[in-house]
Amino acid sequence: MARRRRKSKGFGRWARRIVLGIAAVPALYLLAALLGSLIPVNRGWEETDRGITIYLADNGIHADIIMPARLGTLDWEPLVPKRHFAAPDPQAQWVAFGSGEERVYLETPRWRDIKPRTVWSALSGGKRVMHVEWVRDPRYAAREIRLRPHEYRRLWAAIRADFELDAQGRPRHIHAPGYGCCDAFYWATGKASAFRTCNSWAANRLRLAGVETSLWPPFVQGLLWRYRKADHST
Repeated sequence: MARRRRKSKGFGRWARRIVLGIAAVPALYLLAALLGSLIPVNRGWEETDRGITIYLADNGIHADIIMPARLGTLDWEPLVPKRHFAAPDPQAQWVAFGSGEERVYLETPRWRDIKPRTVWSALSGGKRVMHVEWVRDPRYAAREIRLRPHEYRRLWAAIRADFELDAQGRPRHIHAPGYGCCDAFYWATGKASAFRTCNSWAANRLRLAGVETSLWPPFVQGLLWRYRKADHST
């Protein structure tokens, strides 16, 4: 009986260690997210007084980068043509870009549609897609950034390079319904996961443009706090 009790106590200690280890994972993730959101990259960058305005929109979960549809020779229309969208506003002159995991975007038009396999795919890593929306008025966005022309070109090129291309060099449109009249999906390069989230994607595009941003902000709040609130007075 004494031997059985010792075995039982040993099993209990291992079980507690396993439970504590599992509980420590989200705590460590949150700590890393906090540090990654506070540590800057491109330190020393300053926003220009005059420049090209882009916007950062968020729905409380993830951020989109909103850019002019056409600026000089940089034109999104040939790459994400309006014919790929259900009923875009003909007056829309802005395009919003977000990137995330395939199942999260394509299988959850509403948050209540999320399933355990969707959560697992988002955490462990799944195929990445681009979510693109034609926007008439970007003033719903939470933040704005003024870029120098060379910074804007870098941002444009960084987002452009994320699209998976077909044999003709065009972004591969996904034939799946969007969430509304003006959005569509395209295949993107690489995978999305708990470590490569939609918000860290946006931060990385800004980093490549030369803009100061957070090192690793998996949550939207860790990205947006660095930038000015959008001025919607005009």
